Amino acid sequence: MKKLLLTAAVALVSVAAVAQSIGKNELKAIQGSFVKDPATVALQNIISHNTDVNALSQSLTNPKLDNHFKYSVDVKGITNQRSSGRCWLFASLNELRPVAAQKLNVKEFYFSQNYDSFWDLFEKSNLFLENIIATAGKDINDEEVVNYLKSPVGDGGVWNLFVDVAEKYGVVPADVMPETEHSNNTGNMRKILNEKLRDGAWTLRQMKAQGFKDKALRTEKIEILKQVYRILALCLGEPPTEFTWRYCDKDGNMKTLKTTPQEFYAMIAPKDFNMKTMVMIMNDPTREYYKLYEIASYRNTYEGFNWIYLNLPNEDIKPMALASIKDNRPLYISCDVGKYASRQDGTLDLGLYDYQKLFGIDIKMDKKARILTRQSGSSHAMLLVACDTDENDKPVKWKFENSWGAASGRNGYVVLTDEWFDEYLFRIVVDKKYMPANLLKYLDQKPVQLPSYDYMF
Repeated sequence: MKKLLLTAAVALVSVAAVAQSIGKNELKAIQGSFVKDPATVALQNIISHNTDVNALSQSLTNPKLDNHFKYSVDVKGITNQRSSGRCWLFASLNELRPVAAQKLNVKEFYFSQNYDSFWDLFEKSNLFLENIIATAGKDINDEEVVNYLKSPVGDGGVWNLFVDVAEKYGVVPADVMPETEHSNNTGNMRKILNEKLRDGAWTLRQMKAQGFKDKALRTEKIEILKQVYRILALCLGEPPTEFTWRYCDKDGNMKTLKTTPQEFYAMIAPKDFNMKTMVMIMNDPTREYYKLYEIASYRNTYEGFNWIYLNLPNEDIKPMALASIKDNRPLYISCDVGKYASRQDGTLDLGLYDYQKLFGIDIKMDKKARILTRQSGSSHAMLLVACDTDENDKPVKWKFENSWGAASGRNGYVVLTDEWFDEYLFRIVVDKKYMPANLLKYLDQKPVQLPSYDYMF
């Protein structure tokens, strides 16, 4: 014991000898580096009285991106997710809107995001409770259990979640199940829902500790889900099992459609819009390229598909995206939308702001470093709808269809440089037919398993 204590004491002394607190000499050196010359004093006066560092650092010499594009997808109408995290659902349904409009012979068409959001949250609740049952024998401080309890369900997601819920529950037109105050502003509903789910999780874990079998736990789970359904129905309205919808087509003909949400989805969705023909692709320089990865338990329906993606460099991603746009096929994407962004102007451009010159500092991180330090990560999903190229057909800028309403950006659209694409675009969903054979072969790999609490997700 004495030997162990002595070893520990030596270790502490060694750490103390290496570590450095801020003493008088260190503080004097740091303070002395801030030289208050006239230019610095003027800059201090300017910055300290204005929190809008974007305006203060905006470059006057950076050319404004125009709205002209050589290749563009035929899309009409802008949606608005308001104060919710449903961008992934809006982007997924927006991808199908032109298809629906064509099949129904109407000028514009809008889906009910509220309908699929209801079933997404309901199915996520079931998956959460199943994960709690599966880990009920583990310590409550186990990393996996903590991850589940930290955030039982949220309204965020990715493309495969839409496929899972749409194939099971279908879709409906917007006016069949309209938005409510809670679908437009989900914060309070999610707070109540998550408290109920944590309460249910505690009950299930207590039952397991008392020796109840899994069959009894699942009987209790159904009782919990009844209350989950009640919360969702009160906040979002109860989803229809069948509906009658009247609409007027482009030729002025009044039509009446009586169907179910599942039948409507089967009628609207292209046959190649599924997990077998569409591929989720990631640009993640922190991991090996040309590898397939799977995120554990990243789905909404228990029986659905986990998030599986192929990691590729941008030079392989862009030709596929361009080919899809040339074929009038928009693409689901997700990116770090808050970086070097002008929300008012609808521009994403690395040259927009020069924070380093404004503050007189150096920032040297590349995309890999930003991901690993948690400085950057995917935060928003949109639809990639246009690309402009140079004389060699090489991309120079792109355009997104956003879901922040027509008053945002460029009438609801966002224009980005090709350089911004490289640094801050992370995920894209593309049809296999736009993938060259040398890339298709990598889809046959066994995916590398990643935990649901991985740093990228």
